[in-house]
Amino acid sequence: MRMTTSDEALALAAANGDGEAFSTLIQRHYDRVHRMAWRLTGSQPDAEDLAHDILTALPAKLGGFRAEARFTTWLYRVVMNAATDRARKAQRRARARDGWGEDFKRLEAEAQEARESYDWLQTAMSALPPELRDTVALTLGEDLTQAQAADVLGVSEGTVAWRMSEVKKHLREMAEKEARL
Repeated sequence: MRMTTSDEALALAAANGDGEAFSTLIQRHYDRVHRMAWRLTGSQPDAEDLAHDILTALPAKLGGFRAEARFTTWLYRVVMNAATDRARKAQRRARARDGWGEDFKRLEAEAQEARESYDWLQTAMSALPPELRDTVALTLGEDLTQAQAADVLGVSEGTVAWRMSEVKKHLREMAEKEARL
């Protein structure tokens, strides 16, 4: 009896929870769904995945079938929409993956630049006389004010200011020397 029932009648019955009607629809149209999915995706594995996704979602989608068109026309539209959605998702994932890759490359480059700057600064610091190195360690490394650093070092605040000026001069000379090389 079900084999002579129209697709439209089966779809309406399946939408109302008739499992046998749904099973009959799947038997009749699985090959059609798979063929169309294959044509749209161009890949057997992708077609199988898409057909599976469509058939899994079909019970819920049948609620939207109004029998205003032939069932096969409606089903083709479901397959085409699913293929389009899958392609969009793949494009979004690819853009996100590519964007993440670019972000990772940029962050890695920034980290490398920071490491190089830190290494250069460490080298520059070790080339400074001890009293200048101590002053820099307190003012820049420990974030003390010049007055606080002067108290710790037992010198005047003016001496700390002069030492910082000397540090800047030494660093500028080192940078210029390296630029010439």
